[in-house]
Amino acid sequence: MEGAAETTSDLLGRATARLAAAGIESAGIEAELLLEHVTGIPRLRRRIGLAPAIEAAQTEAYRTLIEHRAHRIPLQHLVGFADFLELRIPVTRDVLIPRPETEQLVLRARERLPSRPGVQMADLGTGSGCIALAMAATRPDVQVDAFDVSSAALDVARGNAALNGLQEQIVWHHTSVFGPDARLVEGRAYDLIVTNPPYIPTGELAELMPEVRDHDPHLALDGGPDGLAPYRNLARLAQDWLQTGGWLLAEFGDGQAEDLRRIFADHGWSEISIEKDLSGRDRILIVRSSRPRNPVNQLGIGGGGLPAHTHHG
Repeated sequence: MEGAAETTSDLLGRATARLAAAGIESAGIEAELLLEHVTGIPRLRRRIGLAPAIEAAQTEAYRTLIEHRAHRIPLQHLVGFADFLELRIPVTRDVLIPRPETEQLVLRARERLPSRPGVQMADLGTGSGCIALAMAATRPDVQVDAFDVSSAALDVARGNAALNGLQEQIVWHHTSVFGPDARLVEGRAYDLIVTNPPYIPTGELAELMPEVRDHDPHLALDGGPDGLAPYRNLARLAQDWLQTGGWLLAEFGDGQAEDLRRIFADHGWSEISIEKDLSGRDRILIVRSSRPRNPVNQLGIGGGGLPAHTHHG
């Protein structure tokens, strides 16, 4: 990326080659996105020749970002945000980067929102808040209880809710929801539970792509020895958190579909189905509660929820 006479086209070409050599599949797109981030000039304007020349300081900043990306720092960490459906979601190392598979999860959940007003839903393991925010953005009457064991993640999610003007529809809860003794909100029966639990088998964490292995929080990735520990607990407990006939939708990992069918069938869930992601892989579990709730498994956090500034251990 040397040369005083280097044009914008040259700069992009060298950046693309550098990223491709580092093993980044979408090297050309990411090179353009990083240039747009540095200059503030949309890619389209640059492509049709309506952008001004790049300043020397911008060129140097761009080269630095390309090197960071070549060392597999996630693009979203370099630009500071991820786009998620119609929302912009700032991200840090304290949360998972929202991904297209989770967008599909939210779209399927939106289809199952009751048509009546006053919907209550829960987002388990909220992380950046992307699921809670995208569901709240669907309709102003959707009220969300969002849970996470990480106080740092909840700080990110609260900020994202404020940025997107959705803070009044979400109550944040600092507590674990994937363990065998999980409890949600006392007196609450949800219409819908949506979750992207940790689902990577512990032994496979070291084999993940560097962007995930080295930059996503392992607490949000590690699903136990076979990756299914959170789902076993949800299958046993979550019918007591739902209205009879309420829906649970959960993202899951490669090769887990048939085990999940069996686990949830063994606990009496009905209408068990699996949907594929945009790559054609089984990715979304959709199940429906078929029995009355047992309040003893539902009591936990006080019925009014937690104020946005309060942590509950």
